[in-house]
Amino acid sequence: MGLVEGSELAYVGLGANAGAPRDQMTNAVAALVALPRVALAAVSPLYRSRPVGSVTQDDFLNAVVALQVPAGPDPAHGAMALLIALKSIERAMGRQDRERWGPREIDLDLLLYGAHALHLERDAGARSDDPMRAGVQWLEVPHPAAADRLFVLAPLADLAPELEPPSWGMTVAAACDQARQIEGADAVHAIAVWDGGAGAWTDVAP
Repeated sequence: MGLVEGSELAYVGLGANAGAPRDQMTNAVAALVALPRVALAAVSPLYRSRPVGSVTQDDFLNAVVALQVPAGPDPAHGAMALLIALKSIERAMGRQDRERWGPREIDLDLLLYGAHALHLERDAGARSDDPMRAGVQWLEVPHPAAADRLFVLAPLADLAPELEPPSWGMTVAAACDQARQIEGADAVHAIAVWDGGAGAWTDVAP
């Protein structure tokens, strides 16, 4: 699908490990597609990922979705509008703010917005409700953790392996290989692929 005039191609990371994670991931894709003037470009396989950090918790389910989204009057306004929409979906799906790297009912992260590099103070509707994040909150694109986290890079590499995001100095595929060497081959593994007709993931052989 070619990029529609007046649109940007954005990549959004999805994650969940609390409640009914697989259902929540499916519902999150549906909610993203239902956003005004948004078109689904691609959905990565669904990955089971080992948690990052010191919090004891269940494995995460992770995926990346590529969306054609309204460009807005400029990249800053377009990206902020998308982030506000992502936060609205999280709240509607019952996300509760907990400790950093802790369990999540749903997590929607704006990973990439076109070829733009942005560092903006978040509007009120784009802010996290986490009381531990008092003060200024920033929208950073590319997402500052995306280049180092295998649970992001593996599904992103399925969609855009040759893409070189701003400031990375390497392709998504190269960053994924580097992260896999650090985190280990067993840190993430694909468990399902997206069935667009059914609007859900279909299991793959282990």
